[in-house]
Amino acid sequence: MQNLNLFTIFTDKLVEGKIEYVVTGSVASIVYGEPRLTHDIDIVILLEAHGANKILNAFPPKEFYCPPLEVIKNEALRSNRGHFNIIHHESGFKADIYLTGSDEFQKWALTNKNEIEFSGKKLFIAPPEYVIIKKLEFYREGQSQKHLTDIKNMLALSGNQINSDLLEKFIKSFGLNNEWEQVRKL
Repeated sequence: MQNLNLFTIFTDKLVEGKIEYVVTGSVASIVYGEPRLTHDIDIVILLEAHGANKILNAFPPKEFYCPPLEVIKNEALRSNRGHFNIIHHESGFKADIYLTGSDEFQKWALTNKNEIEFSGKKLFIAPPEYVIIKKLEFYREGQSQKHLTDIKNMLALSGNQINSDLLEKFIKSFGLNNEWEQVRKL
């Protein structure tokens, strides 16, 4: 296996395909917090059903598993929680692709993304406030402690990059006060 950058094997293809994206999830929490093992990369993209073929064009079947065009179109038609996976054959690394649909918070993340340099390339990362809110939501759904630990590390290492007033506004707006209290107890 050649030397692969497991993150940019997906983001490079999105850039080449002119598909707007932002990296979120554990990879974003690693950027703002502490490194930890992850088995995939979570990416939010802006994609409408009529542009679904852009995904298939960006991720050729010789290199990647992509769902069939109809699946991508159906997921793109969802108003929220549209999702599919892309898998890189050589490495087995997976990208969880989340579609913005009409989700204003995901659109906010795309509009307010942060650009970092990673392995000599641009990588667009979701704002830390977005990453924290999503991790609180995932904690609420599955009670996985890793989300709270990621948030704690983000606050410790990147607290100066986090707009606390905005974060508090989002916490209230998404009804995540109980989950936020769990972070404060750590």
